[in-house]
Amino acid sequence: MLETNPSPVLLALLGTLFTWFMTALGSSFVLFFKSIKPWALDTMLGFAAGVMIAASFWSLLNPAIAMSEGNPLPAVIGFLTGGLFLRRIDLLLPHLHVGHEITERGGLKTPWGKSTLFFLAVTLHNFPEGLAVGVAFGAVAAGLESATLAAALALTLGIGIQNLPEGAAVSIPLRREGMSRGKSFFWGQFSGMVEPLGGLLGAGMVLVARPLMPYALAFAAGAMIYVVAEDVIPESQRGKYAHLAILGVMLGFAVMMFLDVALG
Repeated sequence: MLETNPSPVLLALLGTLFTWFMTALGSSFVLFFKSIKPWALDTMLGFAAGVMIAASFWSLLNPAIAMSEGNPLPAVIGFLTGGLFLRRIDLLLPHLHVGHEITERGGLKTPWGKSTLFFLAVTLHNFPEGLAVGVAFGAVAAGLESATLAAALALTLGIGIQNLPEGAAVSIPLRREGMSRGKSFFWGQFSGMVEPLGGLLGAGMVLVARPLMPYALAFAAGAMIYVVAEDVIPESQRGKYAHLAILGVMLGFAVMMFLDVALG
């Protein structure tokens, strides 16, 4: 039973397998549709950004501050460290965001093709989400008073919900660029495969040192906010439907806020 010292590793694995499944489910849309309307894509990206922003505060930063008895310093340090870590990875890891030309690739220069660079980009994007779920369940398993199973489940559900359109937002543009349906689905669902890895790492932080929990929660939040600011929101603003993307951000934030408050 979950009430009797649940394993943080098991909880993190189950939670992130669910978010991976939702990514795969969204990616399966490519098996039925070859394209997606630009307005729908921008709105979905905005929605994903809103969920991630809300989750970063309600499910990660707020509990981190509570664990530190109202002292914001551990949360500040963890948050900034998470963002700086992702920035460092962004500078080193070769990657190419979906919809961008090969000349717009980031990280170190390599001869790798588009498919490999796409995979590395979505790995960079999804890893913080898995990390966040893992740390949240780890905090519950550690018995921390400010961490509840309901809040961890709300975070998992929220990320899973935003992974549904996010999976489609990865696979369908790949199909539009000439990939086969099967290959587009493969890369789309593969983008969520790194979330269980991040989840296990996050849960592992709990096993190493309980006093690091506020820093770990804030670190996951900083990593997610970095992804939102560096990738998701700018991508949603590239077209002419930026206003719908903004509405998507508001809706995503509201949905995640409702889930966290209602369930947590």
